[in-house]
Amino acid sequence: MPNYKLLLEYDGSRYHGWQRLQTQDLTIQGKLEALLSRIFDETVELQGSGRTDAGVHAKGQVASFHTLRDLPPDEVLQQLRAYLPEDIGARSLEYAPPRFHARLSALEKTYCYRVWTSSEPCVFQRRFVYSLPGHYSLPAMEAAAQLLEGTHDFRAFSAVKTKKSTLRTLRRVEITRQGSELIFSFTGDGFLHHMVRILTGTLLEIGRGELPPEQVTALLKGGKRAEAGFTVPAKGLCLMEVRYK
Repeated sequence: MPNYKLLLEYDGSRYHGWQRLQTQDLTIQGKLEALLSRIFDETVELQGSGRTDAGVHAKGQVASFHTLRDLPPDEVLQQLRAYLPEDIGARSLEYAPPRFHARLSALEKTYCYRVWTSSEPCVFQRRFVYSLPGHYSLPAMEAAAQLLEGTHDFRAFSAVKTKKSTLRTLRRVEITRQGSELIFSFTGDGFLHHMVRILTGTLLEIGRGELPPEQVTALLKGGKRAEAGFTVPAKGLCLMEVRYK
């Protein structure tokens, strides 16, 4: 029973996220599973590295799947590229070890969030950046970012409402300015629901002087979502890379 590793990119603007839904098929997973099931002439179930929300994009999403039939990856990749909609791209397909699992085998992921800070229009990137004109202090945001790095309880920065563990490790938080655009990059061993979007909203409030950088330490200790920053919209978020052994 072959196991395949699929590398994907997609514009999530018109989709209801990654995860397959029963009520409609406008999901990334649903589109891919339907096409792969036709190609292999059997029911194919994909395991994604993560469940990107509605409107979130990906340049490096990884999925894995087992099949009964053994079809050459190059032939399958050719058909995927021929029949997938233009906003979903199959970058590569290869055989994977039998026990490889796109989510469970992942060591770390990198997400980026893009913010347009100018009052000038950003027409051609409008689906991929969040427009929030204003002045932002890069040193203040960088000071807060350093406090976020490491292993912490990120409950205050998530939409999690269960008693499951909210302990995560952020290995790198980087903020760069490219002209009128701020790019927030987060690399960690895993991310909670809305975690990157809430972290970004909190850093933006710090950059505008609405919160002091040291407030991050209190948020990590207190764990109260209501005291952290706002949740930025989905469209500025992109899954950039998933790393494995």
